[in-house]
Amino acid sequence: MSQFNIAWLPGDGVGIEVMEAAKICLDALKFDAKYTHGDIGWEFWCKEGESFPQRTIDLLKNSHAAMFGAITSKPVKDAEAELAPELKGKGLIYRSPIVRMRQMFDLYTCLRPCKAYPGNPLNYKDGIDMVIFRENTEDLYSGVEFTPVPDELKATLKKLSKPFGHFADIPGDQFAITCKINTQRGCDRIIRAAFEYAKTFGYPKVTIIHKANVVRATEGMFLETGKRIAKEYPGIAMDDANVDAITMWMLKNPKNYGVMVATNLFGDIVSDLAAQMVGGLGFGCSGNIGEKLAVFEPSHGSAPKYAGQYKVNPIATILAAKMMLDWLGETEKAARLEKAVAAVIAEGQVRTYDMGGKATTLEMGEAIAKKV
Repeated sequence: MSQFNIAWLPGDGVGIEVMEAAKICLDALKFDAKYTHGDIGWEFWCKEGESFPQRTIDLLKNSHAAMFGAITSKPVKDAEAELAPELKGKGLIYRSPIVRMRQMFDLYTCLRPCKAYPGNPLNYKDGIDMVIFRENTEDLYSGVEFTPVPDELKATLKKLSKPFGHFADIPGDQFAITCKINTQRGCDRIIRAAFEYAKTFGYPKVTIIHKANVVRATEGMFLETGKRIAKEYPGIAMDDANVDAITMWMLKNPKNYGVMVATNLFGDIVSDLAAQMVGGLGFGCSGNIGEKLAVFEPSHGSAPKYAGQYKVNPIATILAAKMMLDWLGETEKAARLEKAVAAVIAEGQVRTYDMGGKATTLEMGEAIAKKV
């Protein structure tokens, strides 16, 4: 009997291909796991009206961890247009399966390491080692949205908020509302996770990213929570920066930053910037981590224009597999896998198109597997 049950969720487009490359590497490590395929993504939305079927939810409930490839997402009207004819007009609304998964299983930490491996021709600067903690279940991604805006909501907001008076006379079908919801608990646990990571791995500082000067209620709560928690970690410095300013400072002085923590949307933006600084989304791995389950993925999308070409860089997915091994306590295998990735990058003999080479997705996976 295998030691670990791994839910294997390839998804759509190039997600299928990069997952194949990651599996080659995991097999080379002789990772003792049973992989069970899970249906997720655009195909199942179109033919079933459900991109995250209950059978896949049940699979995750009985898994130690999951590897996830990529999914296609489209606006509401486009999504409805692609439904099977018998499903159209039934009020089905497309919802992102990865966002639902994060909320359903309380995968509140999105952990995104961004490291510049020597020899990568795409590095912005060598020596970059950023780790972004992104709150993963709240904020503008909470899914509480209104379009059209109900009259009763307009009336309530007009009573509660003077600034809303500016919008009060606009017809409800002429504007939309997306709620930014942050809780004290959500702020506390993601910031605490960042400080614990810095303490464990020897980072000297945690940077709180926010926009508290304008978004005073939610972002103000986040910043004040960070200041409070920082007092519990006297050996770790804390600084903070507005999200717009940090994008400038990251580019100007990237080695000044190690562990950074942000609310959901800002963390999403900043982590993509950090990934580009160390080679692009082909190197951007990500972990969605909760107390009982973690789902690991590349941070890139399904790239439909490349689907079926086995062209894209699988290193992000392979590094996501490394993160999964670490989370499961297989630290020796995780270290071997990262060392193999670093060796292939340093040698420069095998490079995918984004790195200026001609290697296929699977050729990159095989090269890393040989180093393992």
